[in-house]
Amino acid sequence: MSGHRILVTGGAGFIGSNIVRRLCQDGQYDVVVCDRLRAAESGKWRNIAKGAISDFIDPDQIWDWLAKYGSDLEAIIHMGAISATTEPDADKIVQNNFCLSRDLFRWCAANDCRFLYASSAATYGDGSLGFEDDNDLGALKALRPLNAYGWSKALFDIFAVRAAHQGEAPKQWAGLKFFNVFGPNEYHKGAMKSVVSQIYPRIAAGEGVQLFRSHRAGYEDGGQLRDFVYVADVVNVVDWMLETETVSGVFNLGTGKARTFLDLAKATFAAAGKPAVVSYIDTPEVIRDKYQYFTEAKMDRLKAAGYSQPFWSMEEAVADYVQTYLSQEDPYV
Repeated sequence: MSGHRILVTGGAGFIGSNIVRRLCQDGQYDVVVCDRLRAAESGKWRNIAKGAISDFIDPDQIWDWLAKYGSDLEAIIHMGAISATTEPDADKIVQNNFCLSRDLFRWCAANDCRFLYASSAATYGDGSLGFEDDNDLGALKALRPLNAYGWSKALFDIFAVRAAHQGEAPKQWAGLKFFNVFGPNEYHKGAMKSVVSQIYPRIAAGEGVQLFRSHRAGYEDGGQLRDFVYVADVVNVVDWMLETETVSGVFNLGTGKARTFLDLAKATFAAAGKPAVVSYIDTPEVIRDKYQYFTEAKMDRLKAAGYSQPFWSMEEAVADYVQTYLSQEDPYV
């Protein structure tokens, strides 16, 4: 496939840059990144500094680039999005997360190009309807996300499935409902970084860490549960999707096993070789009412589609993240 191109939107972001790095290492494709790097001191540019990408596009120039150079695109991997669940501008969210995704989907359908995109576990809302990645339109429409970000992702999942039913989808299309992804190259995300990335500097300095207190019966402090998935597993799934053109649909992407934030903190202390010292603070009132206490991906559909690689355990993943990246002078992939 030498000479074929893959365009990765959001390719300098956290998940996107990990995908870009793997594709550059594989050497099968010319890899093109579409993103905004913003302030140099944020370090976001470092996320793609080790990959020999073939081109870089400002998002405002994407349609001009596609018109000139899109004829030999093998796939668009669409990771670009407004990913902050606290973003207040709903117009900005829907334009970036739905309208752009819709237009790229249609472009791929018209140009014999594959389309893989980032959906989100935020589409499941409070989880009261479970975490089954059912591609039935009725099931997708029944979901009630808790914020505009989750709604924008759910809206596009519905669009994609409806288009596929009408025979208007790209030759391969797949939405990946990311659960709690963590790992290297998330450093530019500030308050949106994973808990591991946020607490490691304190642990390395010999200090204790703080987790949110529980405000719900049946959950101990620090006992809130999430499906934490290592970014290396996300990249493995994307890589497999590119090798398995016959697989399309919306799929969960987690480990299938929920773990507590306390487990995560203890794993980080262990990876750093420090005794665990954990205290608790109240969950901020601004997020308390919408705070999820349990997420766990049902992974049966991805496995049934043929994906058979084992996922990293939380302890293995945290140890790799801390020892291979966070503790090193150069923590980038």
